[in-house]
Amino acid sequence: MTLQFTSLLLSAILLGRAECNRICSLNDVLQNISLASIPGANIRPVKNWQTPSEVFIHVTLYSIVSLDTSSQTLTTYIWLYLKWKNEFISWNPVDFCDIDEVTSLGDTLWKPDLYIYQLVEPDDKNPVIPYYRIQNDGDIVSSKPLRIISSCNINIFKFPFDTQTCNLTFGSFIYTVEDIIMFPSLNSSEVSQLSLDSFVSKGDWSLLDVAVVNQSLVGDGQFSEVTYMITMKRSSVVFVINLIVPACFLIFLDFASMFIRIGETLEFKITIVLGFSVLLLILNDMMPSSDNPPMLGIFCVVCLAIMVISILGCILTNYMLTLSDMQPNVPNWIKTLILKHLARILFFKLYKNEQNLVVSVDTDPGVSKAYNQPDMELQKKKKDSDKEIKITPEVRLLKKLLDEVLKINQNLKLSKNEQDAKSEWYMAALVVDRLILFLYLIIVIIIFIVLIIVWAK
Repeated sequence: MTLQFTSLLLSAILLGRAECNRICSLNDVLQNISLASIPGANIRPVKNWQTPSEVFIHVTLYSIVSLDTSSQTLTTYIWLYLKWKNEFISWNPVDFCDIDEVTSLGDTLWKPDLYIYQLVEPDDKNPVIPYYRIQNDGDIVSSKPLRIISSCNINIFKFPFDTQTCNLTFGSFIYTVEDIIMFPSLNSSEVSQLSLDSFVSKGDWSLLDVAVVNQSLVGDGQFSEVTYMITMKRSSVVFVINLIVPACFLIFLDFASMFIRIGETLEFKITIVLGFSVLLLILNDMMPSSDNPPMLGIFCVVCLAIMVISILGCILTNYMLTLSDMQPNVPNWIKTLILKHLARILFFKLYKNEQNLVVSVDTDPGVSKAYNQPDMELQKKKKDSDKEIKITPEVRLLKKLLDEVLKINQNLKLSKNEQDAKSEWYMAALVVDRLILFLYLIIVIIIFIVLIIVWAK
């Protein structure tokens, strides 16, 4: 009995030494796998055909190449990780010197027909990596980089402070949910953190978040999908410096020109409008094209419109000053509408040049006749006195002096009436200019408030 135990112990020791000295290779594992009963490459590797294959997917975004708003396409670089099980592959690592994983081309392996639903065109620049890692429990792992050109629904209304969200949906093209079920390997927070750590910015866009949504619908004809929602924000510093700040400066200059003396602002305003038109041409080249115009474009168009309106106001005031020379008397409707009602609404105080009295807007036609009434009475008294007083040389001299004084008085009254009429035209032009100033200020404040609210949301 002791002899048998000793012989068994020696045999175990010899077998252990032989096992330790045994040399294994990866080719031995591959030959063992190839000798196993593995189905063809086009057959789903399950022992029971009613058992769905589970495919685990993981995507890491590490670069955003471009986001073309005209073609609504997104170009990205991602790292794709896939894992599924082949139930016909297994081996014991103890039998092959603890080899639990091999790498092979996988020509005879079944692979899921993974497809990106938003893909718009294939990219031949993707590196070809045909290798697969085969684990001893039958898990097949595929990991490779991809350059993807996918469609993306873009909204540039908040340009250049817009945030875009594009989806990458992975799923099978042929197999329904009864054959393949897709699962994300990591949750949204883990995928987002890995993508942010490995992300390389291209300057135009910065990555905010990557969310994962798993959609595995049960039913005939349904497909299992895993969607990665990529949220990114545009870098707006370049657009602020090159577009928004110059536009605000030009608007401020155009508003400040309203305080220049009437009749001297037209050339200055036309120069500002020409400069703003050049800025719009630059904006047209830098702004992304889309059916829905951005708020910045609407803002610039509204600002250009109010600049044109202010130029028309300058033309109107210059025309009113010209009428003061051509038509001395101010029409009654201008006195009533502009000098009386509109001036009161705009809190505009009107004064004469010589006296601190408000300009009269009385429309009574008898007022103008009152200026000549003293002259008529004086001439009547003069005729009566000529009949009673004997005409002498001294009287004739006084008569001539009196006639000259009356003529001078009449000329002074006429010139004073003309000056009053010109001052009324000038004051009417001031009221119109003040109206344009208020309208300009109100419209600019409203459009700025709307722009800030839209960008701040």
